[in-house]
Amino acid sequence: MPPMTQSIAIALVSGGLDSMVSAARAREDGHRLLALSIDYNQRHKVELDAAAKIAALLGAERHVVLPLDLRAFGGSALTADIDVPKTGVGSDIPVTYVPARNTIFLSLALGWAEAAGARDLYIGVNALDYSGYPDCRPEFIAGFEKLAELATKAGVEGQPFRIQAPLQNMSKADIVREAARLGLDAGLSWSCYDPTPEGLHCGLCDSCRLRSRGFEEAGLPDPTRYAVHP
Repeated sequence: MPPMTQSIAIALVSGGLDSMVSAARAREDGHRLLALSIDYNQRHKVELDAAAKIAALLGAERHVVLPLDLRAFGGSALTADIDVPKTGVGSDIPVTYVPARNTIFLSLALGWAEAAGARDLYIGVNALDYSGYPDCRPEFIAGFEKLAELATKAGVEGQPFRIQAPLQNMSKADIVREAARLGLDAGLSWSCYDPTPEGLHCGLCDSCRLRSRGFEEAGLPDPTRYAVHP
């Protein structure tokens, strides 16, 4: 276990490749790691199993899986009975966007950070190879960091929080290469929005397509088991 004098970071760990690399970067940056996953009753709940493996792999001191049933709100193919698109990555915000998801998740991470004395929150968003979600953009991250300063006792007392998005300007290929550099087993991560009954990545949703293309462009073997190769 790292020395107790090290700073603490809260890492949002969904189980996906991006959050895996982001959390590993928190560890590489010298932080003691607390991992937070949200069980929001998502369609691809299998990602929580991946999140548990990743948290253990990275030596997280605690891994909290917080239940928050966003199916009560719906509004997304991940939280309602809406088909996941399988026709390719488009230019519009897709129906797999979960309303305000990263705002909700970062708010929960912020609450734990203040309680635990952490000042760094790590999130695996990126604004290059992604599905166009508004809560992955740099201006969102900057805005939430300012909100955290205004909304917390720590922020008001001059101990601001840092929202760390180390993958912000990386392509998916860059992220695949970063996983390899960090010595991570990318096969432990889960990306698919619509898993098959056999437990395979569907191969056709936006997330599968972006993942597959990332490995291809990085020139590295893809350990993912797809039902249909993207």
